[in-house]
Amino acid sequence: MSSAAPAPVASAAPPDRGRQRIVLENVFKSFERAGQKTQVLADISLSADDGTFISLLGPSGCGKTTLLRLADGLIAPDSGRIAVSGHPPRPGPETGFVFQSFRLIPWATVSANIEFALLPTGLGRAERRERARRYMDLVGLTRFADSYPGELSGGMGQRVALARALIPEPKILLMDEPFAALDAQTRELMQTELMRLWSRLGSVVLFVTHSVDEAIALSDKIVLMGPRPGRILEVIDVGLPRPRQLFEMRSEPRFIELRDYLWNRIRTLVLTDPASDFYGRDLEPE
Repeated sequence: MSSAAPAPVASAAPPDRGRQRIVLENVFKSFERAGQKTQVLADISLSADDGTFISLLGPSGCGKTTLLRLADGLIAPDSGRIAVSGHPPRPGPETGFVFQSFRLIPWATVSANIEFALLPTGLGRAERRERARRYMDLVGLTRFADSYPGELSGGMGQRVALARALIPEPKILLMDEPFAALDAQTRELMQTELMRLWSRLGSVVLFVTHSVDEAIALSDKIVLMGPRPGRILEVIDVGLPRPRQLFEMRSEPRFIELRDYLWNRIRTLVLTDPASDFYGRDLEPE
């Protein structure tokens, strides 16, 4: 098989595409542990426009989660430039973050967990409750408004986390392997749910995944990263038209071509990096 990435084909765009929302230029990041400095990211340059869904794909240890944390302003780079909506990144309602572990408040109801994300916005209590009701309806949780996280299935808990991230209607959505802990059927349902909600908001999405199929199914672009230190190897245009029927799409020639290409690239990366743990958890610093 050729080492060149498959050529993209025409794709329909979601609404509001065009404005450059996230820019990283020549970003370096390292962490220090026990007096030893480890370079995690090296010379990262990436831009993301409104209405664009970008997946970060690569073996563990290539800095995918660290890149999300930089984009959210949770950590600062050693050098380089990061701009989010024209200013340095900072946590706030403009950015939604969805974690793999859900991070729900165990003593709060579904409604209260979702409404919690609106507290920094200054909205009144009545408006917060009405918007929470609307987003519970969007993710199919209205009947469980008074339930607690411990009473929910994994898929339902992830729906709460997704609604909580989306309720401020962020311009940027950062997602760190949000569906990795779900069974295959629930994972596909959540992928479909995410596509439906994203098409309404037109946000830019940075989505970390270890799943080649998931990256192709959801994304406009796939950023393939290599490890130690983390770096961008190439950015691939997926080129599959939208809206997408995720199950049927897997038989499309373009999907199959991209899957074969990406698996070959990742397999090479894993075989040439003995410390890689592609099927395990990320080894990036917490």
